[in-house]
Amino acid sequence: LNLAMDVANRLLPAFNSTTGLPYPRVNLRTGLKGVDSQQLTCTACAGSIILEFAALSRLSGEKIYEDVASRAMDYLWSARHRQSNLVGNVLNVNTGDWVRRESGIGAGIDSYYEYVAKAYVLLGEEKYLDRWNTHYSAIMKYLTTGPLLPDVHMHRPTTSSKHFTDALSAFWPGLQVLMGDIKPAIQQHEVLYQIIKKHNFLPEAITSDFQVYWGQHFLRPEFLESTYFLHKATKDPHYLEVGKQVLKALQKYARVPCGYAAVKDVRTMSHEDRMDSFVLTETFKYLYLLFSKDEELFLDIDQFVLTTEAHLFPVSLAKLSNSTNTREKSRESWLDFGFDYEEPQEEFAQSCPSSRLLFPDHEDSVSAAASVRKPLDNLVESASPSSPSNKPIKRTLLAGDFSSANSEHLKMVKDMGITILSLPDGRTQLLHTLTNAKTRELGEEGILFMQEMIEMAKQSQTPDSPPKQVRFQDSDGKEVVLQAGPAQFGPVLGGQGASTKKDGAAGALTANIVAANDIKACLNSQQNGESMWGKIVLVERGDCMFIEKARVIQSLGAKGGIVMDTVEGSAAASSPLFAMSGDGSQDVSIPLVFLFHQEAQILMKAMANNPKLEVILEEKPSAQESDSSDADDVVPHRIRSPVHSILTQNIQQSKEIPVGPATPDYISVKTDETTGDIISESIRTVKNRDGSTRTFKTIHRMTQQEMEELASQTTQPSSSTGQVDMISESEVRSSQGEVVELEDNATNPADDFIEEETIEPPQDEQDTDTESLEHL
Repeated sequence: LNLAMDVANRLLPAFNSTTGLPYPRVNLRTGLKGVDSQQLTCTACAGSIILEFAALSRLSGEKIYEDVASRAMDYLWSARHRQSNLVGNVLNVNTGDWVRRESGIGAGIDSYYEYVAKAYVLLGEEKYLDRWNTHYSAIMKYLTTGPLLPDVHMHRPTTSSKHFTDALSAFWPGLQVLMGDIKPAIQQHEVLYQIIKKHNFLPEAITSDFQVYWGQHFLRPEFLESTYFLHKATKDPHYLEVGKQVLKALQKYARVPCGYAAVKDVRTMSHEDRMDSFVLTETFKYLYLLFSKDEELFLDIDQFVLTTEAHLFPVSLAKLSNSTNTREKSRESWLDFGFDYEEPQEEFAQSCPSSRLLFPDHEDSVSAAASVRKPLDNLVESASPSSPSNKPIKRTLLAGDFSSANSEHLKMVKDMGITILSLPDGRTQLLHTLTNAKTRELGEEGILFMQEMIEMAKQSQTPDSPPKQVRFQDSDGKEVVLQAGPAQFGPVLGGQGASTKKDGAAGALTANIVAANDIKACLNSQQNGESMWGKIVLVERGDCMFIEKARVIQSLGAKGGIVMDTVEGSAAASSPLFAMSGDGSQDVSIPLVFLFHQEAQILMKAMANNPKLEVILEEKPSAQESDSSDADDVVPHRIRSPVHSILTQNIQQSKEIPVGPATPDYISVKTDETTGDIISESIRTVKNRDGSTRTFKTIHRMTQQEMEELASQTTQPSSSTGQVDMISESEVRSSQGEVVELEDNATNPADDFIEEETIEPPQDEQDTDTESLEHL
């Protein structure tokens, strides 16, 4: 108890906010010093403290703990939307303003509702029962548009806020059982069980049409928690069979020599190197309770409340407070007024409603539960788009024929349930959701369309794409070399008909450079063809595919092309190698290279000083370690070690993206024990134009050979070429929410490499409980 009080005392500074809501972070030694800038917290984070702190107060006699937790609960209740009686997901602890107003029973909110209900059970305070009844009525009124209770907007409760449900909501049937509403608990649990039978585990998130949205499974306990409570309430052996199936899947797919590994994707059953603490404290505890007989337990489980972390608190705590209604106090009150007090029957003091009351047409709870499940037979399987169809899908548009410039094509993919989103960095996402399709047939065609996009991306991506360079002399006669990215279409610099040997360097293309009249150089753009004839043409990224730009300038007589990046501040020194992909066609006969923004600015300055500037496009020599020979732009530094070099690249890259003061960079360096390679990982946050943020994870790999080469270089700056093991294959999201990345409304995901992997789910898809924070 003394240790518990010591920890609680160190947590108390977190409650020093204007509203009384706790800050999301606190330093156990210094309090809020250094972490008070983080002022946004989730509803579940602020509302999942009352049981622990109230228990500590009632056991220690110190009121402060229960007082601060109760004040936080009171504020969350007052902050609910007064018309819908729903709460949002994230709010500011000082202003009290809602930052995210999505309302549901899953991540970010779940354990708030759980603690409202259990605070009444454990503490005996009527206010929590009143709040629970109000919230529960609102949830069952607005969130029951689907069997998985999808999220809505708290201020517009008839409008869905997202098309998927996360795995944390699987706790809800268990809470419904605890509070006496068994029928809807049976229904939702049955749907979740059908999803598990299809995938062996419950995926981290499921779409409204029961497709995988996030494929991970962290061995979470919520579904087993509900299974345990349903079996306890109904005594139906069906729930023992459910637990058996889950246990068999754990043994078959998750068991590893040192424990149980999380599943990276339920579709492949690959593992993640993690085993969360809740696997032991909750998942296996609920399995143990499920299969144990009452006489086998060493305590009376009915005399305890299980917290959100499955810790046991005795219900007798209600007797340790003057503010709660216990049976003894009720008896005294009745006698004081001269009324007779009839002692309630102990048998029914802590029981669920009678099954005969809930299911009057059934003799027992087992047959009643079976009758509730029966109408839901094969609900998930019948809704699956992968189910066999009686007739072949009639194709209206093939991925290979798609053009983003064709308005009819855009309408067709929209009818398939495919949404096209433009990203701030110029790329485009294709998101397919089956429920958004105009018809089911078009939705199934959309799945095939997305699959074709994936295959086209794989076919058009070739591993052998060495970096290129652009070389010229500035107005002072000094040679400038700019690193450039390659194209995966057109001739290879070093052969074919595009090469000349005018400058003595084999494989180089030399010509004067001009800028395109319409700098985007897309189809139907207005251009002066005479000015491009026999020249290298400078164009800008955006509005169409890279290969389309190449076709346009080729048709006007250009000998080659340079594409400039539009992302301000991007640079070769701080970015992975960028390769431009095509659409699989072989009709481009001129070379095209890519310059990041900083290098493009150097080139444009030289063009302004010399309108007849002659440039050379060539493959970058493998021995060359600098991106530019311009002494004004590159400051040589000594490479102290390969680790120093690769870490410097990550630090420079992180500085390119402006982040808020509360968003520190994370950089780690480790050695691959198998290969001896050095691997550096960095995490950085990018602010979108709408104020939201995205988190990117970048991985650099340096081989033994490269380390030896770097060790022998003592005066050359580190190179960012050839040492980057990045994701070059688009991550594809179909109706599961997977994403196909395209270049600027392009027709093919292969038109753009993805140098960075997004590791943060969308803002409205955050986790909730303490055990889940690491996942975020």
